[in-house]
Amino acid sequence: MLAHANAWIDQRGTERGPWLSVAFAAGICAWVVLPGVYHWVAFPAGIGGILLLVLPRDRDGRLAHLRLAVLSLGLMAAAGCATIWVKSAFLGTPPIPRPMLAVLEGTVVDRQVQAAQGRMRVTLATQVLLPSGMVRAGQVRINVPLPPGDSAGSDTRLGDGARVRLRARLMPPAPPMVPGGFDFARSAWFSGLMATGSSVGPLTLIAPAPPGTRLDAVRQRLADHIRAQLGGSPGAIAAAFASGDRGSIAPSDEDAMRDAGLTHLLSISGLHVSAVVGAVYFITARLLALVPFLALRLRVPLAAAAMGALAGIGYTLLTGAEVPTIRSCLGALLVLLALALGRDPLSLRMLAVAAFIVMLFWPEAVVGPSFQMSFGSVIAIIAFDSSAPARRFLAHPHEGWPMRLARHLALVLATGLVIELALMPMALFHFHRAGIYGAAANVVAIPLTTFVTMPLIALALFLDLAGWGAPAWWAVGKSLDGLLWLAHVTAAQPGAVTLMPGMPGWVFGLLVAGLLWLALWTGKVRLWGFVPICLGAMLTALQPTPDVLVTGDGHHVGLAGEGPDLLMLRDTRSDYTPSTLLENAGLEGEARSLDTWRGARCNEDFCRAVLVRQGRAYTVLMSRGRDRVDLGDLARACALADIVIADRTLPVTCRPRWLKADRRLLRQTGGLAIYLARGKVVTVAQGEGQHGWFPAPEPWVRRPALTGTQPCCQTKVAGR
Repeated sequence: MLAHANAWIDQRGTERGPWLSVAFAAGICAWVVLPGVYHWVAFPAGIGGILLLVLPRDRDGRLAHLRLAVLSLGLMAAAGCATIWVKSAFLGTPPIPRPMLAVLEGTVVDRQVQAAQGRMRVTLATQVLLPSGMVRAGQVRINVPLPPGDSAGSDTRLGDGARVRLRARLMPPAPPMVPGGFDFARSAWFSGLMATGSSVGPLTLIAPAPPGTRLDAVRQRLADHIRAQLGGSPGAIAAAFASGDRGSIAPSDEDAMRDAGLTHLLSISGLHVSAVVGAVYFITARLLALVPFLALRLRVPLAAAAMGALAGIGYTLLTGAEVPTIRSCLGALLVLLALALGRDPLSLRMLAVAAFIVMLFWPEAVVGPSFQMSFGSVIAIIAFDSSAPARRFLAHPHEGWPMRLARHLALVLATGLVIELALMPMALFHFHRAGIYGAAANVVAIPLTTFVTMPLIALALFLDLAGWGAPAWWAVGKSLDGLLWLAHVTAAQPGAVTLMPGMPGWVFGLLVAGLLWLALWTGKVRLWGFVPICLGAMLTALQPTPDVLVTGDGHHVGLAGEGPDLLMLRDTRSDYTPSTLLENAGLEGEARSLDTWRGARCNEDFCRAVLVRQGRAYTVLMSRGRDRVDLGDLARACALADIVIADRTLPVTCRPRWLKADRRLLRQTGGLAIYLARGKVVTVAQGEGQHGWFPAPEPWVRRPALTGTQPCCQTKVAGR
């Protein structure tokens, strides 16, 4: 077996290189998934043990390729684990211990205007006086209402470098609301945020931003100019394309773009950077070729690549230099380098180099949707277009141009479908939703954006220098009206969005492993990737919906499984909590009050709901009042309930038959997802481990009662 494996690896040739970046990413994911220090140490130690077992067995060199593969993959996995561990230890920002009200004075390091929400999001470098008396320096992000006379947030005095003072209500960065939700606490840990919050009272400007030409001021003036030339949603989207300012896009349009699979067009990413770099490269090469004196004395590809690189870097800085944009810029620079050196710019080896550079500087990005979907889409494009069936489909040079055009259009549609299928596991894992018609919509939207809208925006801005840009802005508006029409029509189709409950991490890993095997190898061996893909798809389809979802503070409870709607314990003014619970439950209905359901009985203090699952009735008692309750009445009500949920601490006399999820417990576990028929409780803490962005649970939290193995529950479920 070892000899056959060695021979097989020898035959793979250049296909082996990308797996080094995969191993590096696997090491990063291992550090995030493993719960504590002992496990983080055991991971590279276990790799070292495997290497010690494998390497001495080949003293005559017959297994040289196998030894090299095991050694290199093991070392890269250990290096990935060490890279993110070191960054977390040295650059991770601890959150504030608890919510607090503070007076802040600091320097503005970033400002995002969100005109559609009537606010701006200001990031300050400041010092916070903690309740313990210690002073902690770091960054906080505050939501500040826009001044009444400045609804567009165009006051440049509040740019980067301004000194401000305000009173704010601060919160530690929030962990996932329920298991499977977005982990903002982890993102804030690596991005340097120790608190978020909202202002209480006015913001006082102590010192305006330093004078001079600043990129944030240029960006703001550019966005204001575009919105002044082009009103409504088209102007907001055009401003997003040119400056990265998405704050003025209407929520309804943003939701339609998301459901149609077009939301990637709104954030500056590889598509926009590639369009700018490609346009500058093409124009520079053509202009140099028109001048024989220069064309004969300069290396035209090298000069065009240099100009494209400068344009890409300038566009990245102008649009805010967000991490996804920087990643896209690095990838574009590597493509330009390959073109200048005469290499294949679109190869899996080049993509692996780009991914490794990104992971080296931003290892935490590996577990985020942006990195996964960006590189996943490019891997799908390269793997599909370089496959033998795709090449045979286009290998008809003697056909007429109508047939060749039809073949290319069919291949573009097939490529879009492959991308949608490849990204579907990532969309379901991170967002619990996936679009079905996104492939067809992107076939129209991507060329429209790349070859029509963005060039027209550039032309309109150029003509505005002489005051002649009105016709070009009219054309920009019509193209963006067409894009929005496409988004709304696609999103309105029946079944346009598929919702699924939270996917376990190991199932997602199984799907990604199968997709990588299918994409990175060639020949018939790649077909083995369908085995884990089919298994993961089956497990995803069979994933049950949680019956009860409890937020980390116990304030919001959602009951699922009683139709398409989610039954909410409390009403809320914000749409964020209901939409998050709906998505995590995989429900396509609406969030409605529990009082409207006939299976619940509610008063001002408590709600009692009876859920029937697989022939057994489960009684759930939920607290929603703040008044004092008679201890005897509370004890009798708890004794009749299987589960008691409260956002306050309950007395020890409250003893339900299965689970008491009060403030004391939820403070340690975070949000809960309860599966009644399976007798299983999944907690946020189980997925967070001992990482610094989540408080370590006390030892008693790890009792079997939290994992659904409480004897009473096992007996009742097994004997149903």
